[in-house]
Amino acid sequence: MWKHAKIAIKLVFVTNLLLGLVYPLVITGLAQVMFPSQANGSLVRKGDRVIGSSLIGQQFTLPEYFHPRPSAAGMGYDATASGGSNLGPTSRALAQRVRADVARLAKQEPGLRPGRVPADMATASASGLDPDITLANAEAQVARIAKARRIGQAEVRRILRSVRSGRQFGVLGEPRVNVLRLNLALDARGATPP
Repeated sequence: MWKHAKIAIKLVFVTNLLLGLVYPLVITGLAQVMFPSQANGSLVRKGDRVIGSSLIGQQFTLPEYFHPRPSAAGMGYDATASGGSNLGPTSRALAQRVRADVARLAKQEPGLRPGRVPADMATASASGLDPDITLANAEAQVARIAKARRIGQAEVRRILRSVRSGRQFGVLGEPRVNVLRLNLALDARGATPP
């Protein structure tokens, strides 16, 4: 019996050493060499200051900025509380929240066509941290932003087109735009609010 116990103890030790120390160090080292930005959180900087990550959404509420999709993570975009609301399509609470969001959006967004609210304007992503919005969502916000910044809608659309992303690998997902990068592009192009 002791012979089997010694083998089991050795196996646990070797497995922990390989999978708990060697493997993570090798993968971390490879990630730092091959994908340094992503391995360090895809941080977005303004000068020397970190202002966010292109992988994690953040709340923008001022009328002169594009707003992200709703977040179900904690009090909103809390990375320590990532996760969806777990409310299914038949949930009465979800239906009430979406109806309230759609009514609020109808008043807030002059560019929103009645009955044509993009899904990502009223529903949270699975993680609650999605940094991107669809082009339809962004387009619905153009009129509000142009008015708040006192610039033409064509200029806002030009900035939007300059930072949009296509489908991943040309086929996966939908064209989208990163809200943080879009708002930074608005500010960088001199399209700042009065």
